[in-house]
Order: sequence, then C-alpha cells, then structure tokens
Amino acid sequence: MTAHRPGRSRKRSPRVGFFGILGSGNLGNDGSLDVVVAFLRDRHPDADLGFLCTGPAQVTARYGVPAVPMQWYDAHGGTAAGAPAVVLKAVGKVLDAFRTLAWVRRYDVVIVPGMGVLEATLPLRPWLFPNALLWLCASGRLVGTRVALVSVGSDVIRKPGTRWMLTRAASLAHYRSYRDTLSRDAMLEMGVDVAADEVYPDLAFALPVPPATGSTTGAVGVGVMAYYGGNDDRGRADEIHRAYVDTIKRFVRWLVDGGRQVRLFTGDQADESVVAEILFDLRAHRPGLDPSRMVAEPASTLQDLMRQMATVDTVVATRYHNVLCALKLSRPTLSIGYAAKNDVLMAGMGLGEFCQSARSVDLERLIEQFSTLESRREQLVDTMAERNRAKVRRLEQQFAVLSAALLDTAEPAVPVAADVVHQEIS
Repeated sequence: MTAHRPGRSRKRSPRVGFFGILGSGNLGNDGSLDVVVAFLRDRHPDADLGFLCTGPAQVTARYGVPAVPMQWYDAHGGTAAGAPAVVLKAVGKVLDAFRTLAWVRRYDVVIVPGMGVLEATLPLRPWLFPNALLWLCASGRLVGTRVALVSVGSDVIRKPGTRWMLTRAASLAHYRSYRDTLSRDAMLEMGVDVAADEVYPDLAFALPVPPATGSTTGAVGVGVMAYYGGNDDRGRADEIHRAYVDTIKRFVRWLVDGGRQVRLFTGDQADESVVAEILFDLRAHRPGLDPSRMVAEPASTLQDLMRQMATVDTVVATRYHNVLCALKLSRPTLSIGYAAKNDVLMAGMGLGEFCQSARSVDLERLIEQFSTLESRREQLVDTMAERNRAKVRRLEQQFAVLSAALLDTAEPAVPVAADVVHQEIS
C-alpha cells in the first residue's frame, strides 16, 4: 500500500464521514452530531460530509447529504423471520465488513461524535454495535483514514466479548477524547493506553440555549426512560422496569397533588411507552385533573427538548442527556440515574447530592431531595451558570485541536499493512 491515494492532496477540501447510532430516535446521540456538524459548517464550510449510521433516511433529511445504513440486514432483511432471517444476518455481517471498508476509504477523517460508544451500561450485544465500531477503526488503519472518537463515554465492561471488541476498537482509533474522567479511567483499567487522550465536556454542552423565560412558574419537568436495568440485569429486567415506572408514577401523583404542573420529557422513541403509562395512571387515579396540569409533547431534537425544559423551574430526569440539558439550562436538577456517568455529570455541575439510582428509587428520599433542591434554587443556578461557561470554553479548545490535527489538511494518515492491523485486533 502507498501513503497517498490518487486524488488526495493538501489542496482540496476535507472529506469527513460520521459514524454511529444516529438518526434512529436517540436525542442525545443526534444532539452530539448536531454540534460537530455545526462546527464543521462554521469552521470548515467546504468540507464534504457523509454518514454511515443506523437511521440514514432521517440523517439525509436533516442535513441534506448522503447517508448509508450501518448494517446491510437493516436495508435488505425485510420481513424475514426464523431460519431465513438467521442466514441473512450472517451474510450481512460478512458483507458489512467490506461495506465499512469501502465507505471509510472515501474519507480523510471519520468522526464518531460523542455517545456512549465505549460503554455497556445498557443491554448491548457484542456482535452488533461493538463489532461495527471495531470494523470501522480497523478499516481506518488499513486505508489510512483517521478515525476520531470525540468526547465519547466509556465504563469498565465485564462481558469478555464486548470488552475485547470495544477496547481493540479504541486502540485502533487515531484520536480519542472522553466526556469525563470516569470514561478515561475506565479505558485505562481495561488496558488501553490513554496517555495522549484528553477529557473534554460532553458535546451537547456546546448546543445553543433557548431564551430565558425570566420568571418562575412552579412547573416541574420529569424526564422518563424505558429503563430495564443494565447489561448484567437481563434476568430481572421486567422487575426492574416495573419498580422504576411505579415509583415515577407515584412521584408524579405527589407533584400534581401539590398543585404543580408537570411536563414529561423523553430522550428516545422507546420512552414514549412510559409516558403513556404515566398519563393512563393519572387519568385512573386523578380523574378530575385539569388536562393543562400534565403536558407531554414529543421532541425531535435536544434543542426541542431544551425549549420545553425552559418552561419549567425544576427537572427530575433519568436519561443522561435529559439531565445534561436541564443542567445546560441551569435548571435545578435531580438525577435518577442508570449509570455512574449521571452521578459524575451531576457532581461536575455542583449537584452531586441530588442523585439516586434508577435501579432502586426511594420515593420518600426522592421527595426529600426534591424539596431541598427547590429550597437552594438561587445558589445552585449561579453555580451551574458559571460551570456551563467553563464547559463551553473547554469544548472550543477541543474544536481547535480537531481542526489542527485532523481537518486543516486533507492528507490522510499513512495506511498500515493488513498484518499490523491483524496483530492489533488479535
């Protein structure tokens, strides 16, 4: 292999690909993508963009640029079931390796924008996204395309297959940065050399915020999640889900009984089922409740979500990016978190004492924490505003690094021999 491919020179515009679980209904993932696309269009307006993702139609509609499905089976499996589906999936896995390689070689840089791509805090099968990420990073090494994992999340993974794939993928990437020290420490513990890796805030902290309303209303936002436990909880997933949803229902009833307007938030299409359960529960237990006291509107982007959050005074939320958006708006926030990343995020914004685990929510303690949170509103708002400004400055530093290291030249990294990549992933 040679160090330069025909047509690739320092004179032309950079070709930048994006890879990930994008366009499939997860607001946090898509919000991270929005930030990096906005950065490119501002600083590198001539960049030629493309996507390999799970929701290509939605991504193309949003950005007006080509996108292809990450998995061949998603586009060709159709209504296959049983043995034919198994065969098609097996064929798809083989084809996906070659499809990924062919796609990667079109670009100078491929960016994985934020997301918890190196973690397994929610149920995750190693042959799905971890396998796809490994092929992406290996393909980058083979054809000389730089792969950048930008402000990504990680945790210590216990499942051997998933752990192996994700740590090998990270080792093959050309650039890595993490959204918190917890993530970098986790990669170090799993054997990845992180000496050159930096920690920057989550990309969503760079999103613009809607105008402040300037007045308090007493309204409370409750962010819900279709939560079934983590990767190690498959055996009792339904039990965990039922306990979590039942506690949220009781908390919402307590809020409306106290005269509060409640606005429900989601972060993924899967969460709509929990919203429906809560609304049904309220109609059953509080049949005379004024409909205006309970608001549940869909949000298609994190910016939509923040516009909704701007109408409430306090937020109680589970999904990581629900919590982040509330903090970004300097709203006093209580996290019912499903992973340590929620606790780290809250502590970094000065609200570390206002956390619980979604796996075992204590309603009495939740009410007590909520009351304390509201009583300290003024102090907490000032702290969050100051830390938000610092996070935006820090992300600006990362964007400057990305420009200098990856985008100011269209010349790709030098490809490596196939046997070197094989040695890396063996």
